[in-house]
Amino acid sequence: MATVVATTLGTALAVGAPKDQASHIVSEKADGDQKTILTVYSAAMKKAFPIEVLLPPQEKKPSPVLYLLNGAGGGEDIATWGAQTDYREFFKKKNVYVITPIGGRVSYYTDWLHRDPHMGQPLWQTFLTEELPPLIAEHFNTTGLSAIGGISMAGTSVFNLAIHKPSLYKAIAAFSGCARTSDWLGQQYIKLVVDRGDGNIENMWGPLGGPGWIANDPYIQAAKLRGMSIYLTAGSGLPGQFDNLKNPDMEGSPWILANQMVAGGAIEASVNVCSREVSRRLTELDIPHTLTIRPTGTHSWRYWQVDLHQTWPKLAKDLKTE
Repeated sequence: MATVVATTLGTALAVGAPKDQASHIVSEKADGDQKTILTVYSAAMKKAFPIEVLLPPQEKKPSPVLYLLNGAGGGEDIATWGAQTDYREFFKKKNVYVITPIGGRVSYYTDWLHRDPHMGQPLWQTFLTEELPPLIAEHFNTTGLSAIGGISMAGTSVFNLAIHKPSLYKAIAAFSGCARTSDWLGQQYIKLVVDRGDGNIENMWGPLGGPGWIANDPYIQAAKLRGMSIYLTAGSGLPGQFDNLKNPDMEGSPWILANQMVAGGAIEASVNVCSREVSRRLTELDIPHTLTIRPTGTHSWRYWQVDLHQTWPKLAKDLKTE
């Protein structure tokens, strides 16, 4: 699976188009009987990106759309829903189009205010809320209902995308994502992510504490989420059922396990605090939401697979599907 994605990525990102050309679907390539990979040109970013699409079992029947975002790697590595979870099998009989873009590494899937020497100028918010949805609606037999979910970095992104385009989503699901961006802890979390791409976080939303950071803080802008179903999940950071050498992801390595327990534990503990704070803010505003706090669990894929499985029935109800 990882090989297929890597090959497609290399091909798709090489695709160009005249600068004045509108966003459009460049090509489509089947990947088995349930999955197809679109190559979609973004007029905003002047690049084409692979878009993985899991298809519903009955394409003749209109189905809703679930945008399911990867984490900090943007799907450009092996840390993806496809490579790390059973999501393909899980959605095999679900009546929904599952859309996962490949790209946006450490970008927070947002529109960067300034061009960065290392990151360029990502404009993923524009792509995901303005350019891609009408192309998906035109190309596939959809019902017009959409939801969005994401892990880790994208757990913040799903909130921000919804804040900027609230009419687009019926529901959002943030799995282990820190949705505060204008307080110190949230900014340090974001800096750790963006540093992986050698980017300058002030090129993303401007000076720390400035209007760009306030406008993109789901905690402060929470009122704009009213009317959507909201789901947040987080572990405590303490070792749980998947934090042991019996987990195949550990490859029998004590070093991999130690990293998951120490680094993954610390990250999840901070996410836990942040998620509780966002939940309190939503409660103060009388905005219904569901917060699921696991008593154990680190920042890792096995827990997010469980989160997806447990959250899907609620999302399916929001999307009026099964």
